[in-house]
Amino acid sequence: MKTYLPLAIVIALSTAYGFWWKANQGAIRTKKAVPGHRLNAQILGEALGARATMVQFSSAFCTPCRATHSLLAQMVESMSDVKHIQVDAESHLELVRELDIRSTPTTLFINSQGIEVGRAAGTPKRDQVLAALANIA
Repeated sequence: MKTYLPLAIVIALSTAYGFWWKANQGAIRTKKAVPGHRLNAQILGEALGARATMVQFSSAFCTPCRATHSLLAQMVESMSDVKHIQVDAESHLELVRELDIRSTPTTLFINSQGIEVGRAAGTPKRDQVLAALANIA
């Protein structure tokens, strides 16, 4: 019985971590707008949206990145004041470091002034994206 106790502990901890990771994957974390660092058209290579911009950091061989791009591109088709910009993380390493992007896909929610007000690591769900955009005035 004593030999199975470490195995049971490892399995329990691994399971708990798996549930925690799955629950947090794609969740959007809101940030208070801090006017210190602003993204603009010069940094991103495209103009910002009138109300909001979703900046997605992706990599070439990332399957969830493709799903996220498809979701966000489809969503902005019906929103004239929201824009979706995809940034290749591998070719913009300085920006990735500066913005503390730790995994792909990561989507930043930017207000009209270029200030990050939310962030999603992983593939967000449609209702999460709509809620995040609704919070941007």
